[in-house]
Amino acid sequence: GGEHCYYQGHIRGNPASFVALSTCHGLHGMFYDGNHTYLIEPEGNDTSQEDFHFHSVYKSRLFEFPLDDLPSEEETKYIELMIVNDHLMIYKDQLKTRIVLVAMETWAADNKFAISENPLITLREFMKYRRDFIKEKSDAVHLFSGSQFESSRSGAAYIGGICSLLKGGGVNEFGKTDLMAVTLAQSLAHNIGIISDKRKLASGECKCEDTWSGCIMGDTGYYLPKKFTQCNIEEYHDFLNSGGGACLFNKPSKLLDPPECGNGFIETGEECDCGTPAECVLEGAECCKKCTLTQDSQCSDGLCCKKCKPMGTVCREAVNDCDIREICSGNSSQCAPNIHKMDGYSCDGVQGICFGGRCKTRDRQCKYIWGQNVMSSDKYCYEKLNIEGTEKGNCGKDKDTWIQCNKRDVLCGYLLCTNIGNIPRLGELDGEITSTLVVQQGRTLNCSGGHVKLDEDVDLGYVEDGTPCGPKMMCLEHRCLPVASFNFSTCLSNKEGAVCSGNGVSIHHLTIGIYAVLLYQRNRYDPGLPVSVIMENMLVHVSPARI
Repeated sequence: GGEHCYYQGHIRGNPASFVALSTCHGLHGMFYDGNHTYLIEPEGNDTSQEDFHFHSVYKSRLFEFPLDDLPSEEETKYIELMIVNDHLMIYKDQLKTRIVLVAMETWAADNKFAISENPLITLREFMKYRRDFIKEKSDAVHLFSGSQFESSRSGAAYIGGICSLLKGGGVNEFGKTDLMAVTLAQSLAHNIGIISDKRKLASGECKCEDTWSGCIMGDTGYYLPKKFTQCNIEEYHDFLNSGGGACLFNKPSKLLDPPECGNGFIETGEECDCGTPAECVLEGAECCKKCTLTQDSQCSDGLCCKKCKPMGTVCREAVNDCDIREICSGNSSQCAPNIHKMDGYSCDGVQGICFGGRCKTRDRQCKYIWGQNVMSSDKYCYEKLNIEGTEKGNCGKDKDTWIQCNKRDVLCGYLLCTNIGNIPRLGELDGEITSTLVVQQGRTLNCSGGHVKLDEDVDLGYVEDGTPCGPKMMCLEHRCLPVASFNFSTCLSNKEGAVCSGNGVSIHHLTIGIYAVLLYQRNRYDPGLPVSVIMENMLVHVSPARI
C-alpha cells in the first residue's frame, strides 16, 4: 500500500538507455545514456521555500560494466525483492542473477514499529513485521529508513537468509542514490551467502582487482564499486551448491512495474520477451522479435527451450545429497521449480542428515566457520567438556551462568573443532577462542571452539539444529532427539520402516510451502525404468537407479 514513487524507463529515442527515478523523498535517481551513468540528487543545503528546488546532476561509474562476464548457458536466478520505505526515509551480470522489484510499501504516516539506532535491533523487528503483516510474496524484503544508524553501519542483513520468512531481508539507510545502491548490494549479497571470507582476506588469497573503484563488499576505493571479487562469486556458488537459495530459480510471474516489451518477462499481450537488445543477442533473438515469436518458434528462453528438450530431459542436476534433479515437463520452456528432499534423509554417506535442503554434520559446520582444513573434534572432546558447563564446554548460557549439557545432549552443545585459526571466515568473534588438549587412551585430542556472532541472536559457536547426534538422532536447541519424533515423512513405509517402501523419496515443495509426497511402484517388467508423475502442474521424474 501507500504511495507509488518509483519509476523507470528510457531516454526518448535512445533504446540503449535506461532511467530510474524516485520521488519518495524528493527527486533521486539515475539515467544511463548507453555510455555513461548520471546521478540526480537534491542539493543538501537547499532551504528554498519556493515550488522549485535545486538538484545536482553528475556522472558516476557505478553501473558501467559489460553484459557478458559469465557464460550465457548458466541458469539465470531471480531475487524477488520487496522494498519498504519508512516515514523518514547490481548483481545481474557477474552472478547471473536478476533483481526484480515485485512490491513496494511506503509508510505515509507513522512508522509501523520503533526504528532503533542499532541496525540489528531494527532488522529483527522488521522481520517480525514482515512475518505478521506483509502479505506479498517475495524472496527478500528490505527497509530503507530515514533514520541514521549508530557507528559506521549503514545497514544490516542476515547472512544466507534469502527464501526465509524471518531471515530473508535487511535494513538500509536512506540517502544518496549511489550510496544506497552499494548498501543494498551489500545487504542482498549477505542474504545470498556472500560473506567476504575474513581468513582469505587476511592471507591475501582474496583480492579486489579494481584498486581504483574498489569492490562491492569492500571498504576501499576512490570511486563507487561496481564488481564483486572472484571470491565473492565463488561464495555465492558455494551457497547455491550447498542447498541454499532454492527460491531463486523460479521466474517471477508478477512485477511491480507496468508491462513493457524488453524487460525479460512475458506479460499480457506478449508471446515472448528475451530482454534488452543486448540480452536478446545472448539468448532468444532468433526466436523472438519485438516480443513476438518468430515463425515455427514455440519459445525463446528457458532451460527446456534450447534445442526443444522433450519431457523427461534433465534440466537441473542435483547439487548435493539432499537435492533432487529437475526435468522438463514437455509443456513449458522453464525448468521445474527447484525442490529438495524432505528433512530427515541421510547424506554424506550416513554421516549427515538433510535439514532445510542442506547436509548437516559437525565437520561441515567447522569448515564453514573456520576453513576447509578444520574438522570436528573427536567425540570424546564433547563428552568430556560439554558436560562440565564451563566456557570451554556447555549447552548455552542462562544470564551469566554456563549450562551443563545432559549426557545424551553433549553432541548438540558447544561446537568443538580441531586446529582452528584466530580469525573465523565470517561473523565476529565474541570473546576468546577456547583451546583445550585432552588425553584419551594415549591420544592427545585438540578441542577448540569460539563464539562467532552473526548478530545478537545467532551464535555459530553451537552445533546447528538438524545435525546428527547418534543413530537416528538429531539436534534441536541443544537437545539430542529421535528423528522419528519430528514426523518428517508421512509417506507409506514398509515393516522395516523404509520410506516409500525403499522405492522412492519424499520431497519438500518449496514454492508452495507444503510437503509433497511422491510414490511410485517399480515396473513389473523393468525395475530400473523411470516413472514420471504430474503434481501441482510440475512433472517430476523419479528414477529407481539413483535413489
